[in-house]
Amino acid sequence: MKLSLFTLFILSFAVPVCAETQERSDWGSVFEKYEVQGTIVVVDGRENDQTTFVFDKERAAKPFSPASTFKIPHTLFALDAGVVQDEFEVFKWDGVERSFAGHNSDQNLRSAIRNSTVWVYQQFAEDMGAEKAKGYLKRIDYGNAAPSDDVRNYWLDGQLAISANEQIAFLQRLYRNELPFAVEHQRLIKDLMIVEADRKWILRAKTGWEGRFGWWVGWVEWREGPVFFALNIDTPNRMADLAKREKITREILASIDALPGRTAEKK
Repeated sequence: MKLSLFTLFILSFAVPVCAETQERSDWGSVFEKYEVQGTIVVVDGRENDQTTFVFDKERAAKPFSPASTFKIPHTLFALDAGVVQDEFEVFKWDGVERSFAGHNSDQNLRSAIRNSTVWVYQQFAEDMGAEKAKGYLKRIDYGNAAPSDDVRNYWLDGQLAISANEQIAFLQRLYRNELPFAVEHQRLIKDLMIVEADRKWILRAKTGWEGRFGWWVGWVEWREGPVFFALNIDTPNRMADLAKREKITREILASIDALPGRTAEKK
């Protein structure tokens, strides 16, 4: 795969050792604006000394089910195990009508990440089996690395749990291609994670939703270095709260010039 000069430039940055942590109680006003409880961790690596910002330090250390943010490592597991070959392989829809229309069609890796298509990853999990999944989780030290015996759902409602702080640590290793997987597989999942890009920056992220709470995790790549983020919020209004994950994160990132503000609502 041929990489652009900008991509090579971005990949050349190593994430520096964290030098400072700042509690950002002022970010509470953003959570209040959207009437949700939650936490966000932002690690700004654009300076020589990396700075960590956190709102609600206690919750940032609390483990939650990763929900569909687990599709990031799960894709690496599936590629490594050979249950999926590349982003072009097609997975045939089983004909079962699901609540989200985007799930009711054939899928490939790119659409499965974009649509967060659960049945594709349940198929991967069954093909890999529980023991291989446990081995991969321990190999990358992901959260508590403790899946349940329900191989189809352990990242959704099983024992597997990860904190916002641990999400950041995992993403930093992925950014540096330091996970114990083929570099081409790590580069592929990062490509699949692209949400938005400009000449000066690339936003890579993944949502997750357990029903009671939701995630938005990822990073913004700048020429000066990456800005990682992991947001976790309660979703008492269920689907009505889902858009708040991205809105809160974008507003907070914009406040530190880590992502440009948006002039219009994304459709």
